[in-house]
Amino acid sequence: MHCVDFGRAGISIPWICLGCILPSIAEAAGPVPPCRIEVVETGSGWPVPLVELRTTHHVRFVTDNAGVIAFDLPELMGQETWFDVIGHGYDVPKDGFGSRGVRLKPEPGKTLKVEVNRRILARRIGRLTGGGLFAESQKLGLEQDWRDAGILGCDSVQNAVHRGELFWLWGDSVVPRYPLGIFDGTSATTAPQPLASFQPPLRLKLKYITDEKGFPRGIAKMPGEGPTWVTGYVSLPDKAGKERLVGSYVKVKPPMEAYRWGLAVWNDETRNFEPLRVLWEMSEAIPKPPPLPEGHPVRWTDEHGQEWVLFGNPLPTLRCPATLEAWQDSSTWEALKPQETILAAGGREAVKPHSGSIAWNPWRKRWVSVLMQAFGKPSAFGEIWYAEADSPSGPWGLAVKVLGHENYTFYNPRLHPEFTPADSSVLFFEGTYTVQFSENHCPTPRYDYNQILYRLDLDDPGLAAAREHGPRAKDSLR
Repeated sequence: MHCVDFGRAGISIPWICLGCILPSIAEAAGPVPPCRIEVVETGSGWPVPLVELRTTHHVRFVTDNAGVIAFDLPELMGQETWFDVIGHGYDVPKDGFGSRGVRLKPEPGKTLKVEVNRRILARRIGRLTGGGLFAESQKLGLEQDWRDAGILGCDSVQNAVHRGELFWLWGDSVVPRYPLGIFDGTSATTAPQPLASFQPPLRLKLKYITDEKGFPRGIAKMPGEGPTWVTGYVSLPDKAGKERLVGSYVKVKPPMEAYRWGLAVWNDETRNFEPLRVLWEMSEAIPKPPPLPEGHPVRWTDEHGQEWVLFGNPLPTLRCPATLEAWQDSSTWEALKPQETILAAGGREAVKPHSGSIAWNPWRKRWVSVLMQAFGKPSAFGEIWYAEADSPSGPWGLAVKVLGHENYTFYNPRLHPEFTPADSSVLFFEGTYTVQFSENHCPTPRYDYNQILYRLDLDDPGLAAAREHGPRAKDSLR
């Protein structure tokens, strides 16, 4: 029998006994339950997703869609701990040294609450896509019925209501099994008004179009090398009155150069986009594409009763009669010249629109827009503005900033007028949250390269400048 000698005390314990004692001690201790940290908005008490708490030794925790963090660092349990609070529009007051943070004492199984102040007009509702939507809550035994779809990231949404369903389409998608994901578009469906509640936590159950194994698949495999992106997503009636889902597609080669544009039609049987015809192929003679039906379409009826579909990103750049036959016939297309800049409320700057969408708002009885500013501050491609107009052609103004980011990108914002009834003062929009095109080299875990949903309350006093001082011009799209 081997023994361990504890020195001058002359005590010897058989190794076999020590081997019995140590496992029993570990078993008695057992796993330590996490400390639950809830981050809520001051005043409303709403949970706030995408708030980061960072320790002084740079361990990062980010709230999930329920505004929850499962804190599990054994080295800080039971200790007073400083957390930097980083929230893209949600924060806490600065201390005497200029730091924004809180001191908490995490304890196993305990619940702590952090209140943050909302500094933006838009209210963050939650993440629409990606994995781990309720991961922190599930570590604590909550939200056990929620199941993710197997997609970890989705870029730039397109939407269309088609035959009673809301169709969703994204560009490139990230998957768990390999760094290269799905590059031919992924798609899902929901009801046109899919939200059970207009406040967080957000639980949007997307019904993905899948392969034979039940995994989300590409739905726009067009000929040619490189990714296929689909845009200008709209449902139009054919001459027999049957609704057809259509879009424009673009083939892309590295780094992000479009070399072919074409039209594609959705096959409701195979649930795939099929190419209709090529509109443009890059060549020395024609290095740039002509005006195309791209961006986020909206329908509009002019003063003569003619119904049009307007294509723009954000403001209209092309229109055609709202029929399948006109959409296929480029001779019916009319190029439009959008407003180049929109004056910001207070006259501080001229906002140059980069991407976004417009929609008719029945509650405001006006056209509304959310748009990403080109080369804004503090984030070059992360500042979102709201504006109104009497006509989809404008003039638009004044613009009010509703969302900003700290060295992060939030591009291609898309309005969701279909989410709410006509008499609602609530307006929703989403966009892609990503480190791309920023100087940030630390992507936010789980949230990066995904779609985040925001809510605007159109009766908010902060939007008064857009409501009270917007233009009243009655011009048409000519």
